[in-house]
Amino acid sequence: MKISILAIGQRQPRWADEATADFLKRFPPDFAVVLREFKPEARDGRDVERIRAAEGERLRAALPAGCVRVALDERGRDLTSAAFAEQLGCWRDAGENPAFLIGGPDGLADELRRGANLVLRLSSLTLPHALARVLLVEQLYRGWSILHRHPYHRA
Repeated sequence: MKISILAIGQRQPRWADEATADFLKRFPPDFAVVLREFKPEARDGRDVERIRAAEGERLRAALPAGCVRVALDERGRDLTSAAFAEQLGCWRDAGENPAFLIGGPDGLADELRRGANLVLRLSSLTLPHALARVLLVEQLYRGWSILHRHPYHRA
C-alpha cells in the first residue's frame, strides 16, 4: 500500500516538520506514506475561489493514477480511529492507494471535494494548518498499529 499526502504549503513550523518526519519514518515499506508539498498561491486580496482553484489544479495534477481521493475538509465525515483503521484495511485489501488532499488556508477547491471518494474531517475543532498534517500522519500510524495489533494503540 502506498499512501500519498498532497498538501498546499511548503513552510511549516519546525515542530510540525519534526513531528511529521518522526511519524513518516515509522512506517514499514509495505505501508509507505509519502508527503508532497506544493506552493500556495499568494494571498494578495485576490478572489478566494480563484486561489483555491489554482491550488486545486496543482493537487489534481499530482494525484497518482487510480488513487482513492480523500479530501480533508471541516464538513467531512468524522471517523473514530478504529473506523479509520478499518477503512485503511479495506483499501489495503482491495489493492487501493489513498491520496489525502490538504488545501491551503482557504481550504480545498470545490472540484476536489466533489470528486473525492471520501471527504474526511480530522476534528470538529479548528486546527492550525501545520497541526492538521501532524494529526493525519499520526492517525495513519495509529491506523497501521490497529491493523497490526501493534502496542502503539492501546484503546
